[in-house]
Amino acid sequence: MAVPRSFKFLLRPTAKQAAALAACLEDHRTLYNAALEHRRTAYVKAGVSVRYGDQSAELKHIRGDDPDGQGRWSFSSQQATLRRLDKAFAAFFTRVKAGRTPGFPRFKGRGWFDAVEWPKDGDGCRWDSQPEHPSATFVRLQGVGHVRVHQHRPVRGRVKTISAKREGKRWYVVLACDDVPAEPLPGTGAVVGLDMGVACLVTMNDGVHVANPRHLAATADRLAEAQRDLARGERGSRRRRKKVARVAALHGKVRRQRIDYAHKVANALVRAYDVIVHEDLRIANMTRSASGTVEQPGRNVAQKSGLNRSILDAGWGVFLTVLAHKAESAGRELIAVNPADTSRTCSRCGHCAKENRVTQAEFVCTACGHAAHADVNAATNILRAGLALRQAAEAA
Repeated sequence: MAVPRSFKFLLRPTAKQAAALAACLEDHRTLYNAALEHRRTAYVKAGVSVRYGDQSAELKHIRGDDPDGQGRWSFSSQQATLRRLDKAFAAFFTRVKAGRTPGFPRFKGRGWFDAVEWPKDGDGCRWDSQPEHPSATFVRLQGVGHVRVHQHRPVRGRVKTISAKREGKRWYVVLACDDVPAEPLPGTGAVVGLDMGVACLVTMNDGVHVANPRHLAATADRLAEAQRDLARGERGSRRRRKKVARVAALHGKVRRQRIDYAHKVANALVRAYDVIVHEDLRIANMTRSASGTVEQPGRNVAQKSGLNRSILDAGWGVFLTVLAHKAESAGRELIAVNPADTSRTCSRCGHCAKENRVTQAEFVCTACGHAAHADVNAATNILRAGLALRQAAEAA
């Protein structure tokens, strides 16, 4: 079985190449904003809806009128930028039809456009562009040149698309690959239910707790100091740009730590269990602000804000995404269940009541007296619900 997979590597550009990458990103941002303005103006002034095909057809003239600017870059990468805008409009209309908050596509300011994509390896880009080099890997990007890559692991499958991404002061190349062979692991016969939490990242039904390292909380003092320093900076100054880079570097470190930890925990789980059951969490809804409006202000806003910060710091979404990819590659079965009432239902007798949850960590059933760690009790209910879903699917 083959699966799609992405590979991300650090780039080692020269000073000249770094400047070219920054110019490439800026020109693609300008193109995105100009295309958005074109669509807005055409609809407001003439009631005309401009499509991707119309704007793609105009690229030839744009490049011809600006040979030293837009004309330097790959035509296909500029088409990818226009498709990116088209997807933003498609998502906007989908939200309108569904009755959700529309969120009209916005202009991209500096710092809000961080990646350029080349849709096909060999069209304006080339992975491993100098295979004869004895000790280094290079990627060739049109207008930039052969950029050295810190390739820390082999690339498998067929390289489909190539993206250059900026994170703070660092540049990365992201390869989207097809036909990557799966790496099934030998069966263990074990099943597990996972309860996600803040005190512990994961609690299993067998009583094992996986610690939550709280990476953001560990960096909070340095981050607060850097943000206060940034707030005092004068907009547009060189010193303020350095302060922005410092804040971005701290956030980048926290993000990398969180992803690395998620990979380690997910690896341990897929090696140990054949079936993994977890909660189907709606994290965006769970972390929605409680501030309310001027007419109807929210309650316990500070408490809810702290809970939201703790949930996001735990990185549930990152962990579950990584776990899904690893389970697919390893041939493991991943089941998501509705988390409703799993924390207040007794895993022994099935009695469900709010009073069963005595404290955050203690569960005592008011019907049968069963006592257990609250998260272990919830994980047991989650596992039972997942196995029931699995059995129903097999019987259907």
